[in-house]
Amino acid sequence: MPTPTEGVLAPLLAGVERELPQAVELRRRLHARPELAHEERWTAAEVERALPVGASVAAGTGRLALIGDGRAPVAVRAELDGLPVTERTGAPFSASGEAMHACGHDVHMAALVALARAAHGLGSSLPAPLLAVFQPSEEAYPSGAQLLAEAELAQARPAAVLAAHVHPELAWGTVALDAGAVNASCDAIEITIEGRPSHGAYPHLGSDAVLALAEAVVALHAQIGRRIDPQSPAVLTIGVLETGGAENVIPARAVARGALRAQRPAEREALREMVERVVAGTATAAGCKGHVRVVAGEPPLENDPGIVDGALALLAAAGLERAPQWRSSGSDDFAFFGQLAPIAMAFVGLAGAPGFEARPLHHPELLPPDEAVGAVARTLAVLYAAAAGLG
Repeated sequence: MPTPTEGVLAPLLAGVERELPQAVELRRRLHARPELAHEERWTAAEVERALPVGASVAAGTGRLALIGDGRAPVAVRAELDGLPVTERTGAPFSASGEAMHACGHDVHMAALVALARAAHGLGSSLPAPLLAVFQPSEEAYPSGAQLLAEAELAQARPAAVLAAHVHPELAWGTVALDAGAVNASCDAIEITIEGRPSHGAYPHLGSDAVLALAEAVVALHAQIGRRIDPQSPAVLTIGVLETGGAENVIPARAVARGALRAQRPAEREALREMVERVVAGTATAAGCKGHVRVVAGEPPLENDPGIVDGALALLAAAGLERAPQWRSSGSDDFAFFGQLAPIAMAFVGLAGAPGFEARPLHHPELLPPDEAVGAVARTLAVLYAAAAGLG
């Protein structure tokens, strides 16, 4: 018979420790050969070779590996893809091309493999099946998590879906784990202003799309502070401006691309409406026409209170401490799994880790130490034990 959750954590952690040397070697191999979203064929095959059981293909390049049998599994996710970043860490296992694991995905994958092998070693004492989910394309669209949530993972009917993510702003040895919204939604926007072209010397003969777009961008940033509750995080980013081809020509068209982020569905809708109203009004005032295209992305990531409470009670047993409350306007497509089951993501601190030089996520010099594999694996073990105990 399966042991109680509290009793299984200690042997699970012991198994993780035994697996760490091989997991660290795996991490280094994965780090040295990153692959971009939906191209993670070698990565997925390398992970599969390290697993204690066979894996099925999911969402194109993803892998699902079931450890144990019985009731609905507890799914634990890691990400396969790297980023289009050229590495500058100088590590002996650095990537040499134009892709890099600059967000810790190599650490996450190795940690999940260690957990899967440790869980397999427990045999029939495992309190619930563990479904190891190696997800493609967390960093790009189409989202690997969304694809899984609509197909293969939905068919598995998980009791919970869990994940952990390294974070350089949190202290080493601590884990941020809070109930409710901990990450924001993220929607892509494209703003197009259509005007009338003219010679730069005769602006009165045209309608200046560039000026209208510039005014719209400034107005949008100003309006966030007036349309959204200041106690509710909401962020607008305009990252791309495209227009014109000559310095003395007023072009007919100007385009901006950006992102909207919010931690509550109400603010998410309010941001979309704000952009459409401001762009339309600003364009009309300038004698132009404005259009907005919104591409819906991840929903807010909302941690399940029951899993969080259970995991917090087990952190000390894994040699970990709770970090101060942590919520950010970052986003993660892990949130799509919330449509299937209760979810929880923990953030594992890196600040002050052995040999770690502080760099933000997605930085070409970000290099979590090998010890981070163990920290993430222990965190995943705690999350699994907590979720298994709720079944």
